[in-house]
Amino acid sequence: MTAPAPILADPPASLTAPVPAAMRDAIAEQLAGIGCEAGRILRGYHGSDCPHVIKPDGSPASLADTRSEELIVAALGRAFPGIPVIAEETSGTAQPAPLFFLVDPLDGTRDFLAGSEQYCVNIGLIQGDRPIAAALAAPGLGRVWAAGTTAREAPIREGRPGAFRPVGVRAAPADGLVALVSRLHGDSDTDACLDRLPIGERRVTSSALKFCLIAAGEADLYVRCVPTMEWDTAAGDHVLTMAGGRVVGPDGTTITYGHHARFYRNGPFAALASAAYRDALTLPQQSAVSYFDRRRAGAAVEATGQE
Repeated sequence: MTAPAPILADPPASLTAPVPAAMRDAIAEQLAGIGCEAGRILRGYHGSDCPHVIKPDGSPASLADTRSEELIVAALGRAFPGIPVIAEETSGTAQPAPLFFLVDPLDGTRDFLAGSEQYCVNIGLIQGDRPIAAALAAPGLGRVWAAGTTAREAPIREGRPGAFRPVGVRAAPADGLVALVSRLHGDSDTDACLDRLPIGERRVTSSALKFCLIAAGEADLYVRCVPTMEWDTAAGDHVLTMAGGRVVGPDGTTITYGHHARFYRNGPFAALASAAYRDALTLPQQSAVSYFDRRRAGAAVEATGQE
């Protein structure tokens, strides 16, 4: 087991791009600590009648989401002053910068409200259009992942990361691939993609945990053809990529981040333990347009017409 990388107790007053590779693992572990702190808040609401509302896209937003995001945004502001935070609940329309954070304070809110332990906190530091440091904390499972230049996992002990150990993707099992599928977001395009591969098991898993379970060598792929947002995927994408996997879009190239013009919405993607599966996939070029997309697009048109 490797010793934890040093935590940046006093990071540079102004972290600027490009961030040296030598700093990235320590930054990732600091993000893991923040994610675990947010997880303590989530644990306090889990299993209770947590107040929540339904957003215009039909997804829930709970008081747990809000409190977790408040802690994360404040902690990032103290540790990394001047770096914008694009977070799901409060600043999803903010502009990116050469360095910026993408934050999902509670990924898997529906499952969280239903009592499932499969929810997580996602924090990713983006440089340009790709993550360079990230953490994903799963407080219900007692696991946290961090990645700078290497991918690592630690147990969560008393609300803090324990000792980290390296993780890596596995070779394809002889008895068929394990595909991680969403509990609530199945669709015919995803089914069609999976039908083209030698799938031995379709295992239901919630939230961005799918990326990290592939990174940890516990599964082989995750295909998503229905809409997601960049804060849903950035942290898990980086953990999986540093573990030896890939996250690709319809053209087979690595997906990118910071797309304010499309409201930080992802297209279809596949998270893969091995690029060898990529050529067998036929991802649709676009995700289905949601009600929320139409609402936002209409608001943008109205704003343009008023100028």
